[in-house]
Amino acid sequence: MEITVRIPVTGDWVRFAGAAEANLKLVRESLGVSIAARDGVVQVQGQEEPVCIAKAVLDRMAELSAKGHQCQTGEVQDLIADETAGQALHITGEDPDDVRSVSWEGDLQVYSAGRRIRARSDNQHKYIESIRKNDLVFGSGPAGTGKTYLAVACAVHLLKQDKVRKIMLVRPAVEAGEKLGFLPGDLEAKVHPYLRPLLDALHDMLDFDTIRKFMETDVLEIAPLAYMRGRTLNHSVIILDEAQNTTASQMKMFLTRLGHESKMIITGDPSQTDLNNPAHSGLIDAARRFKDVPGVSFIRLQNSDVVRHPLVQRIIEAYHSDGPHH
Repeated sequence: MEITVRIPVTGDWVRFAGAAEANLKLVRESLGVSIAARDGVVQVQGQEEPVCIAKAVLDRMAELSAKGHQCQTGEVQDLIADETAGQALHITGEDPDDVRSVSWEGDLQVYSAGRRIRARSDNQHKYIESIRKNDLVFGSGPAGTGKTYLAVACAVHLLKQDKVRKIMLVRPAVEAGEKLGFLPGDLEAKVHPYLRPLLDALHDMLDFDTIRKFMETDVLEIAPLAYMRGRTLNHSVIILDEAQNTTASQMKMFLTRLGHESKMIITGDPSQTDLNNPAHSGLIDAARRFKDVPGVSFIRLQNSDVVRHPLVQRIIEAYHSDGPHH
């Protein structure tokens, strides 16, 4: 199938196509279509469904550029996700936000064969149920309680059952002043140490090749918190880890990124903030502001929810048996 999209003369080409036509390249690679552009005319070739999605994305990009808006790659990614999801709804007639149709009983469904992921305590069960029922969930508690691991597992569970189109994993980077970026090299080299714990959780649920493929096709994105500014994510699960290290203004910026038919899960331990003034923690501030807001859930995991090697508990007891150590 082949279609032609004409770009209005009032729209600047670079605003539409991006520097070095990066936006067109993103559409081409994400949807697997051929794109040829010349003199304000874009020709798209390929299978019918991806061509129709590409046309809808390009039409929207043209509208934005005609209004003087510079189309950023993040916005183009969101447009692709929206139109892809919309096409799927048109074909199936399903509501992607109807998570009641997703099976949450027993193990969470992930991509690694034979991997069993399920709640191991009452609080963990409440946490998973809260994620199922609510679009904004705060999970707090000490290290080892599974708050981040289960959040990632729920996101992968929804992705595998085609209820979301994207997983976004985010962390603040306090010591680096939020000026992190991806480095040259392979997947392992690209992920900064601040973000590595999120990738470690993913490795339990997806094999390396699947993670690479998802990152290359923008199904999976791992980024510092600063990279969220200006984004709006639809049909996604967005997880903010180590949220105790956000400021109130950063938390506000992050929460307002929530798009249509998406879920946000915010995890952290208020007692372990690295901010100079812990009272300024965005996680603590959010708990105060949203405790009675409908659709927002707060789950507190306890020491009793820690699931680790049995020897760890005996190690902790040994250190605590004769008082504090310095």
